[in-house]
Parts: sequence; structure tokens; C-alpha cells
Amino acid sequence: MPVSLADVARAAGVSNATASRVLNNSDYPVASKTRLKVLEVAEELGYRPNLIARGLRTEQTFTIGLIVENVLSPFIPPITRGIHDYLSQHDYFSIIINSDWDPEVESAAIADLSQRHVDGIIFVESYTRSSDEVAKLIEKPHIFVHRLFNSLNRNSVVPDDLYGARLAVRHLACLGHRRIAFINGPEDWDAAVNRLAGYQEELAAWGIPFDLTLVGRGDWQVQSGFVVTQQLLTCRPRPTAIFAANDLMALGVIYAVQDAGLRVPEDIAVVGFDDRDFSGFVRPAITTVKMPCEEMGRISAEFLLRLISQEVDVIEPTLVKGELVVRQSCGALTGEWQFEPEQSSILRQQRLLHDDCREPLPDHEL
Repeated sequence: MPVSLADVARAAGVSNATASRVLNNSDYPVASKTRLKVLEVAEELGYRPNLIARGLRTEQTFTIGLIVENVLSPFIPPITRGIHDYLSQHDYFSIIINSDWDPEVESAAIADLSQRHVDGIIFVESYTRSSDEVAKLIEKPHIFVHRLFNSLNRNSVVPDDLYGARLAVRHLACLGHRRIAFINGPEDWDAAVNRLAGYQEELAAWGIPFDLTLVGRGDWQVQSGFVVTQQLLTCRPRPTAIFAANDLMALGVIYAVQDAGLRVPEDIAVVGFDDRDFSGFVRPAITTVKMPCEEMGRISAEFLLRLISQEVDVIEPTLVKGELVVRQSCGALTGEWQFEPEQSSILRQQRLLHDDCREPLPDHEL
């Protein structure tokens, strides 16, 4: 039989009302010693709150709806994991609906979740409608996380792509590179726009001229990284490093460099973006900027609960910073790869430059 609130009250030697105030985190004053006793007993007995009863009192269901564009996206599972972990800590349950990039399916999902009286909705990788259009379809509190287009709107949690690009370029500049090429994604994507801006800003911060011939356009896929790299290798002088705006294109970069009879990182250093699962297993393993997926999920869930509790009326656009993951493809000493004695003098010079490079991101507090 499940443990009831009355069981906890009896075991703790308090009234049902006192136990309820403690277990429901009421503002009603309860002595610290009594509160601690009730919580200890509840944990010992394995007490779980009756959410149906609580919902009848508070007019809440303690259920959140998640509308995801495509459950097969590599970023959605870790984002939803961050959401789930935070919600479970606050006794919330979630329902996931896959909209499959279809506005009609998304509309039906919004209507279905509203009929189920969820307390709020999180849209994961939503792109089919603007924030204003969504607001017309739903009166429930809602949050967008990792929105792909028009991302800097209210109630949005997105990766700080500009900051991440600056991390990547700064790392290569620290290693002594000055001919740093960039392979970007499709121009209409927010990630592509912001990663290009970060690339340009960090070059300027290091006094490196922006050279349009060192910038190519891919489509996020391996083949495009391969083709653009073939073009970049015809530049004279050729780039000594290539920053690809995602790891799939970075993999294409590595294949193209090797296909040309060159070596990564000895001849050309490579850095990607996202930290996909395969990035640490290919050879050379890819240095990359980690997408802060679980953190974005956790923050979006936290913000949604704040909206539900009416602690705030709106959430300002929130940028979440990723971090650089150093591996083999850039030639840095802090990666997993250890330099061999017979490696080139250029790499040994880069090693010294990296050891001496301790500057913060110049000209910006990001």
C-alpha cells in the first residue's frame, strides 16, 4: 500500500495539518526541528505525494507537455533529459509529442495538450511559427528551447552560438594559426548567422584580417564539408586551420584533407561545433564546441515552472554558453593525443604558443 500523508504524520508525531504544510512546502510557519523530523520520516517511509489530490486543491495537473520537432534529432534527447531531470525533482510529469516539422501536427498537439489540462508546454527545436503565432494558439505558459529560427524572442532558451564560435577561433589563434578558414551552414539558420559573427569578431580581436576567400558555405552535412574543403585547399597560401560550423562538416573536412595527402592536425588543424557522439571516436578525434543541450533543457524547465507559478510574467531571451572540448584534430597539448618526438617543428612551436596563451576572450564579456 502507498504511504499516506497520515502515515507520515503519525510516525513523526505531528498532526496531519502540520505534515501537509511541511510536505507541500507551505508558507505557514513550522518549527525547523519539526520540519526536519517530518522530512526525515517521509524519506524513510518512501512517501510520494498524491498529485491528483494536490491538483484538485491547486487546479494544477503537475504535467508538462513537450512538443518536439523530430525525436530523431541528435540534440532533442539530451535536451529532453535535462527537462525531465528538473521536472522530476519538482514532482512534475511530462508528455512528449513529435510534430515532425508539420504545422498542422503542431496545432493538433497544442490543442490535445490543452484538452489534457497540462500546466505548460515546452517547444523543443520549434521553427514552424513565430512566438506571436504560438501565443494565439495557446493560453498556457510556454517556453521555446533550441529554437532554430527567430530564436531571440521572449520565453526562449538557445545556445550562445556567437560565444561558441569565438571559443573555437580563439583556440586556433592561441595555437599560432593566422590563416583560419571557416565553413558555415545555410545562411538562413540562426546558428549559421551567429557562428559567422563569432568567427569574424574573434578574428578582429586578434588583429587577423577577415578574408572572404577563406569562408565557405555548407549544408550541415559531411559531403558539403568535404567539397568546400577541396576548394579551400586551392587557396594560396592555403589555410593552416579550418573551423567547421558543425561536427558533420568537420568530419568532411578531415576526409578532404586526408584525401589531398595532407595530415590533420600536422598540416591543417580542424575544429568543429556541437560535440556529436561520433566526434570522440573518429581518428583524429574532433576538437569541438559542446552544445549545452542538457543545460538548456534544465533551464527551460526551470523557467516554465516560474511562469506557471506566476513568479514572472515573461522570460527574456536566454543564451546558454557551451564549452570547448579539446581532442586530437587541433594539435593542442591539452587534448587526449600526446605529441610524438618526431613531429614537426611547427607543432612544437604551436605547443609553446598554446602554453603561453592565457588571455580571456578579447574585447568582450560574453
